Amino acid sequence: MPAKVRYGVIGCGMMGQEHLRNIALLPDTEVTVIFEPDTHMAEAAAEIAPAANFVGSVSELLDVDELDCILIASPNHCHVPQMQEIRQKRPLPLLVEKPLFTDPREQAELETFKATYPAPIWVAMEYRYMPAIAALIARTGEVTGGIKMLTIREHRFPFLDKVGAWNRFNRYSGGTFVEKCCHFFDLMRLIMKSEPVRVMASAGQDANHKDEVYDGERPDILDNGFVIVDFENGSRALLDLCMFAEGAKYQEEVVAVGPEGKIEAFVPGPGRFWPEDLGDPPVAQLVVSPRSPKGPRSLDIPVDPALLDAGDHNGSTYYQHERFLALVRGEIETPEVSLEDGRRAVEMGLAAQQSARSGQAVILSSPGLSSVAC
Repeated sequence: MPAKVRYGVIGCGMMGQEHLRNIALLPDTEVTVIFEPDTHMAEAAAEIAPAANFVGSVSELLDVDELDCILIASPNHCHVPQMQEIRQKRPLPLLVEKPLFTDPREQAELETFKATYPAPIWVAMEYRYMPAIAALIARTGEVTGGIKMLTIREHRFPFLDKVGAWNRFNRYSGGTFVEKCCHFFDLMRLIMKSEPVRVMASAGQDANHKDEVYDGERPDILDNGFVIVDFENGSRALLDLCMFAEGAKYQEEVVAVGPEGKIEAFVPGPGRFWPEDLGDPPVAQLVVSPRSPKGPRSLDIPVDPALLDAGDHNGSTYYQHERFLALVRGEIETPEVSLEDGRRAVEMGLAAQQSARSGQAVILSSPGLSSVAC
């Protein structure tokens, strides 16, 4: 492995540009080549990574010799076809943005991909690496005495504008519970240390994007909902999502409870959206509330301002790349977020979408969705 790790990047929209800014902060790394078909996004990416060469296709990117790994940050529905093209031509270590896929029919294709891809694959689940949430994960067992209930709340701003409005439609994004919430379903499995067995959801599109029209079509994505997940070990989790609540102090709240106590993580939204007249943006917090002796203890979890400026995810994109680079350099052997982790998170999101449509619970069984059951 050369002293400097050289990235190829596929897709440089909003999230791709966040990756570029964070890669630039990491020592001994560079972005060598970029494929971004949208002119405006490519121009923005060139300002962040001026030394990178731009090419016109994934195939041309794979022809560049100076590559050690590849990042896919393209629109959701492009991930699986691009992964297959990489597998067939030049299978390098791969960091794939969430969601891993959008269509349940792609699961069989991913099974073949996993069995035949010779390099490590890491699915980008940034929320694991938010410092306050990482601190909660590390202390959950100690504080709770064994978690029984988990609540994840995200009250935030609406979907941002993306190229071609792909995030306004279920067929491109996978649906809100896939596109936005696979992060949270991944956290549920990670924190619970158990597999989901039943998913129940109630959701709707009640405030956002209702007056928008794209090529004669109105957006069909959800903007709020509740999802309850039952796990094999008898624990349960709740997702509370609202995408018209950007006035809140904290964007994400994660609460784990067990027989011995409760632990909570509070994470603010992007600092660039915080009103200047309110002063400095809030700092993430961890709150520990034991049953005995009673009384919550709060701890600020500050993040380096340079990392906050580099993206909208409370520094987590930087920390994720640190760990991915350790994998590429051979310092760790196994991806911390596997292809199976990415698949299961999407499966849970698809089940939530199905339950919200049908009004019935969805029973999960490996490797995919089973029949709907009351």
